[in-house]
Amino acid sequence: MHGSMAKQNIADQFVDILARAGVKRLYGVVGDSLNPIVDAVRRNSALDWVHVRHEETAAFAAGAEAQITGKLTACAGSCGPGNLHLINGLYDAHRSMAPVLALASHIPSGEIGLGYFQETHPDRLFSECSHYSELISNPKQMPRLLQTAIQNAVGRSGVSVVSLPGDIADQPAPERSAQTALVTARPTVRPGDAEIERLAAMIDEAEKVTLFCGSGTRGAHAEVMEFAGKIKAPVGHALRGKEWIQYDNPYDVGMSGLLGYGAAYEATHECDLLILLGTDFPYNAFLPDDVLIAQIDVRPENLGRRSRLDLAVWGDVKETLRCLVPRVREKEDRRFLDKMLRKHADALEGVVKAYTRRVDKHIPIHPEYVASVLDEIAADDAVFTVDTGMCNVWAARYISPNGRRRIIGSFSHGSMANALPMAIGAQFTDRGRQIVSMSGDGGFSMLMGDFLTLVQYDLPVKVVLFNNSSLGMVELEMMVAGLPAYGTSAKNPDFAAVAEACGAYGVRVEKPKQLAGALKDAFRHKGPALVDIVTDPNALSIPPRISREMVTGFALSASKIVLDGGVGRMVQMARSNLRNVPRP
Repeated sequence: MHGSMAKQNIADQFVDILARAGVKRLYGVVGDSLNPIVDAVRRNSALDWVHVRHEETAAFAAGAEAQITGKLTACAGSCGPGNLHLINGLYDAHRSMAPVLALASHIPSGEIGLGYFQETHPDRLFSECSHYSELISNPKQMPRLLQTAIQNAVGRSGVSVVSLPGDIADQPAPERSAQTALVTARPTVRPGDAEIERLAAMIDEAEKVTLFCGSGTRGAHAEVMEFAGKIKAPVGHALRGKEWIQYDNPYDVGMSGLLGYGAAYEATHECDLLILLGTDFPYNAFLPDDVLIAQIDVRPENLGRRSRLDLAVWGDVKETLRCLVPRVREKEDRRFLDKMLRKHADALEGVVKAYTRRVDKHIPIHPEYVASVLDEIAADDAVFTVDTGMCNVWAARYISPNGRRRIIGSFSHGSMANALPMAIGAQFTDRGRQIVSMSGDGGFSMLMGDFLTLVQYDLPVKVVLFNNSSLGMVELEMMVAGLPAYGTSAKNPDFAAVAEACGAYGVRVEKPKQLAGALKDAFRHKGPALVDIVTDPNALSIPPRISREMVTGFALSASKIVLDGGVGRMVQMARSNLRNVPRP
């Protein structure tokens, strides 16, 4: 390999460095300025080119692959309009802290700044959705610039963008061979002793402590449970914390926020000390302003961003709790914890009674029923990719995490159409794993062209389509604001017939009694499949404790949405957690 180094061009070297950094695939759409790179991929056995139908799909797929593997992934777009299409998926990846390297190929270097055909300025355009966005204007910048981009993406968990003019990609590479000393994992970060002592003192002084957990608790389940057990704290979570913290959790009081359920809201408001663990939960209206608050986060910029803090602790959750737990006194008094567990079970019981009346007979099918049946039938290690909107609601309420399942969505950026493209990236990581795209009809039809990518690569993704022929969440927003619904209804095709026409397996479900059989058949099918389920557009959902102030803009919207409907297997879990609670 090293003997042929001098003969490499910049494109070869670029692809070689990506391969050394562990990248397995480059998602994108080929185009003139990208041709040297795509040809270099063709000649490099370590990487595959994945030809998607839309560059936005490329970025979403790369972001999902990075979220599942935790490793660097890559996508590419040709000059101007080609790479511009990446931007929405890159915003999502960046805000999800997914390490993604995007190649934005560029117009000929001698024409930059002269209004050439397809001219844009990608190095400027992507600066807001990346940690690093730079232009290679001279071959001598390689490979150092690409390595710097990789270190930024991996080391800071987010997006890096490299803009590369097509003519420079074709030039001979510098003699210096590619480096291999590339960071591949982040270090653990522990706070100083002074912060740990202060936090321990606050915990010892407080009678009632509540933990509120986000995605920063990934990998720290055992530590959080040990901590909660020692200080008798109820444990609530944000949506991105659900998959890491809700399972095997005897202290669970549900979720707070616009999609919230259970007693998480009460637990965060009725404590003396609220500890935010690895969460950048965006809805400050749901956080209390009259209790002591401490926050532990590995990203210093997140500390105090949402609420007034009494103590900011900079460190990762697992390492911080490892240092903290031995230093706090065990609490004997379980009264606050038991009261919240009871409130949680009661809240869920009431909700379920309201929802379960003859729901298996209801036509059009209740979307909650679809989600609860899906939760029962799906594999124990399935990956669910979830469209923004009502699908988020049903996933938050019905899909039961267990430590092996993954639930991935556009939870911070809130983009439509994310589920199908994310399923593509997830399925490429493991063709044998069950990948379920929970798509809304609005989101699915927005990037429907990439259903063809499933067929092209024979990816066995199962698309479960919640088809209510409307933008349900938007309709709700309008209703809450006192506006008549307008521009939200869609005239849809028979999506199952569309799937069949594409060469995939398609089935349409209009009656509840057909549902379980249709899902099982689709899951047994070896290739890509779509289950088009006609659901009730009037099934909406309302979260607990909504005040007028909370409901401006999106909040208004979603807030009134989130169901009075049921919450699946969470009820059994809440009930079993009450076994230790003395009856009042």
